Amino acid sequence: MSSLYKQFRLALKGQSGELLGNVFSPSNPDMTSFAFSTNHALVRKNVEYELGNIATLRNEKSRTAWVEAFCGLWKVAYTLEREEEDGAWQRAYEGQRETMQAIVRGYQSGQWSCWTLPVMYTACKYLRTIAIKSDEDRKRRGLKAEDLEDAARHINRAFTLCISDRAPLEESRKWGTYYIVNLLFKTYFKLNAITLSKNILRALHATTGDMPALKDFPKSHIVTFKYYVGVISFLEEDYTKAEENLTAAFYLCHRDAIRNQELILTYLIPTHLLTTHTLPTPALLARYPRLQTLFAPLCTTIKSGNLRAFDAALSNGEAEFVKRRIYLTLERGRDIAMRNLFRKVYILGDKNTRIPVRTFQVAMGCAVDGEGGERVEVEVEEVECLLAGLVYKGLIKGYISREKQMVVLSGSKAFPGTGV
Repeated sequence: MSSLYKQFRLALKGQSGELLGNVFSPSNPDMTSFAFSTNHALVRKNVEYELGNIATLRNEKSRTAWVEAFCGLWKVAYTLEREEEDGAWQRAYEGQRETMQAIVRGYQSGQWSCWTLPVMYTACKYLRTIAIKSDEDRKRRGLKAEDLEDAARHINRAFTLCISDRAPLEESRKWGTYYIVNLLFKTYFKLNAITLSKNILRALHATTGDMPALKDFPKSHIVTFKYYVGVISFLEEDYTKAEENLTAAFYLCHRDAIRNQELILTYLIPTHLLTTHTLPTPALLARYPRLQTLFAPLCTTIKSGNLRAFDAALSNGEAEFVKRRIYLTLERGRDIAMRNLFRKVYILGDKNTRIPVRTFQVAMGCAVDGEGGERVEVEVEEVECLLAGLVYKGLIKGYISREKQMVVLSGSKAFPGTGV
């Protein structure tokens, strides 16, 4: 008997969801022996024999589903362990899809309790992972990548199974909802089909009365969910909602999960830039070398009010900023850099609340790019427009006297949030 079947028996006997999920993991160390335990002609017969005398599998539909799941798993193991030619990842994906479909049918039989949910988690997780590998192989061979899209549809079926369960909460598959939702978000982001995530959020919103409170789910599910909701809000430019969810995700994140904290801060830092007009502290960036490389050059230019250097830093990091979908938000940081430039003008003028527009015009000319680093003459109308924009956005307190070509600043806190 393969040790995989022994693990399966132990999982059923002890109702161990973690062990059951590990049984159906293609990364299980026992997959090698499982792959060599039978052949294509005998696999179903052998699986039926191994499962036939398990007392807890007397229900025919339930037993059949487990048999089909093992048959699909064997195809995955056989392909990954024994095949190397082109198309192996596609065949592995077909086997994992069969496993996934069998597990869905098992839950539909009504015989699988909620303690078995880790087996669904594992099936969905590896369906996505193998689909990505298969699509990469397809592209390499000049074929259309289509397996990840197919995987998303099957994972969506798992989501429906969880969210629509009507069993009492203590026995409900609803406890698996957020794990599957998070996997769907991850898949849609990979497919660059983020708008599909809105359908999931709408479905969740429509069932809030039947769902357990989010706070009652495992913390890892909560953190990931809030991260993705925050990123979706960020991309929709709903920065208030993005800040709320990303901040919650960051403070709930395990202190040793540095990579996850970096992912959250990648969007939380630009969000704070727009909502609070503040930059991350050097101490914060020092804890995350990747973020320091990403944001430090831009932060330095914003703080100094050097618009020429800001444009250069934005241009140098453009590829990475676009990849992470934060370029357009960071570009708006130019307003903060400009605010800081005008703040310097105010301080150098002994905090005089009446400053000629011409003074700001000269400062702008020194701060923007020109050939050979020479000062550029900026049109006075453009400077007035920029000043008016900063006043409108609350970055400067005051008004422009067009008649006297004078900027009249507030006597106290002319530049909110800067201590001046």
